[in-house]
Amino acid sequence: MSDTKQSILPRHIAIIMDGNGRWAKARNKIRTTGHKAGAKAARELIENSVRLQIEVLSLFAFSSENWQRPEKEVNTLMELFFSNLVKELPTFKKHQIQVRVIGDLDTFSTKLRNKINDTMTATAEHQGLKLVIVASYGGRWDITQAVKKLSTKVANKELEVDAIDEEMISKNLCLADLPEPNLFIRTSGEQRISNFMIWQLAYTELYFTEELWPDFNSDSLNKALDFYKTRQRRFGLTGEQVA
Repeated sequence: MSDTKQSILPRHIAIIMDGNGRWAKARNKIRTTGHKAGAKAARELIENSVRLQIEVLSLFAFSSENWQRPEKEVNTLMELFFSNLVKELPTFKKHQIQVRVIGDLDTFSTKLRNKINDTMTATAEHQGLKLVIVASYGGRWDITQAVKKLSTKVANKELEVDAIDEEMISKNLCLADLPEPNLFIRTSGEQRISNFMIWQLAYTELYFTEELWPDFNSDSLNKALDFYKTRQRRFGLTGEQVA
């Protein structure tokens, strides 16, 4: 690796918060206890991101594949999601956090969809951290829905096939108006991206840690940021060109 260091903080941090269930199991507790502890860790991370003036923080809260988990666990996750949106709204307002929820929101209950929309509307004009909650989402789903949008335009003769390029696809993905993640973090020792923002992570620095998500704290974040600062962001160029 080149000696040239990356000295600035990432604009956009994307995280798979993994290991809640294993954290609970190690303590002889039910899995939902781990999810509640994980929510606390997420709260601390959001506070640290505000303090560091991170522009965008994306948290993978619930994947499209997670619907296959036991019904009781899914129900607990949905209730936790709902209650946190209600409980944290004063904090979002205090710190001017803009909340966005992306994913296939039609899969949620009407009650939860309404609360999601209420929270996004209430924080839409906030100028601080952009907090992206990624739920009922899959990277392949994201690309598929973008392709459907463009295909519809082609069918309606609003768009020529030859006009479709990478930039156009990017503009039809979720979060098209935000910078792509600079730093990806996954906890619990798993080293894969698990269908998370697979288009957007093309040039993202990947950081994996053995820590289970409920144990992830400010020191853990600092270690990830220290890792990021060692990386040279080349985007296909040579180290000499970047330097």
